[in-house]
Amino acid sequence: MDNNTSHIPTDPVIRISHLHKQFGSRVVLNDFSLDLRRGESMVVLGRSGSGKSVLIKCLIGLYMPDGGSITILGKDTSQLDHEGLDVMRAHVGFLFQSNALYDSMTVRENLEFPMRHHLKNISKEEANKRVMEALTNVGLAHTVDMMPSELSGGMQKRVALARTLILNPEIMLYDEPTTGLDPVTGKEISTLMTEIQRIYNTSSIIISHDMKCVERTADRIAVLIDGNCYALGTFDELQQSNDQNIKQFFE
Repeated sequence: MDNNTSHIPTDPVIRISHLHKQFGSRVVLNDFSLDLRRGESMVVLGRSGSGKSVLIKCLIGLYMPDGGSITILGKDTSQLDHEGLDVMRAHVGFLFQSNALYDSMTVRENLEFPMRHHLKNISKEEANKRVMEALTNVGLAHTVDMMPSELSGGMQKRVALARTLILNPEIMLYDEPTTGLDPVTGKEISTLMTEIQRIYNTSSIIISHDMKCVERTADRIAVLIDGNCYALGTFDELQQSNDQNIKQFFE
C-alpha cells in the first residue's frame, strides 16, 4: 500500500486517550494513546501477549477500560448505554480471528444475520441485493447457498469479511486476519483488505504480527510495547529505525 498519508484528513474517527486496562495485578494497557484518521489503515504491531487483542476488545465494548477514554465517530464509548453501544457497533465491522461463522447456517443466512439484528425494516429484495454485493466484492458470489464446512479456510475468511461489510461500516477492525492461512491465501486476504478499504471508504485498525500483511496494508504502524504506544510511523520509517525494540519486528 502507498504509505504516503498526506492525502488523509486529520479528523480522527477513533481517538484512544491514555487507555488503561488491567486484569488483577497484571497491567495490559498502560497510558495507551492513538488516533485513527479517516480513510486510514492503521496496524497495531506487538508481540504475543502484549495486549493487542485486549485493545481491540476495548474498542468494541467487550472489555471496559479501567482508565482513559475511547471516542468512536465522535462519541465517548464510556457514556453509551447498551442500546448506544449497539448503534455504534453497527458502524464498526469486526473480523474475528476465528471467522465466527455459524456452522448451521448457509453463507446467505450468515450474511443476513446482522441485517436482521440491525436493519429490522429492510426488504427481502434489499437484503438479497446487499448479500450478493458483499459476496461479489470478496469474489464469492457463487458460494451463497453453500455451508461454511464446504469452504476452504481462505474462503471462510472472505465470507466472514463479507458478513462484516453487510452493514456498510465506516470503520473496520481486523484481529490477526491472516493467522492460520498459507502464504498465498494470506497475500490474497491482505490484498482484499486494501480493496475493501477503497470500495467502502473505510478506516481500519488491523491487529497483526504477519509482517507481509503489515507491509501490504499499513498506512501507519503503532508499536505496542509495555502497554503503551512505543512508536508510530510508516512501515519504511520503522523498518529503518535503529531502536532494537522496533528492529526486532523487521528482522
